[in-house]
Amino acid sequence: MSDEEDEASAPAYAECVLCREPTEYPESYKGITLCPVCEWQEAQRTACSG
Repeated sequence: MSDEEDEASAPAYAECVLCREPTEYPESYKGITLCPVCEWQEAQRTACSG
């Protein structure tokens, strides 16, 4: 199996709303999608905001 076939059969991932990198969420996911890096950074920002 070639790389092109792997990419064609792989599910499409939604883009991160902050950096436009692929996320772990499918394109059909409703809501805000963040890549793992931005998700972690956002968690750090909101953890001490209280």
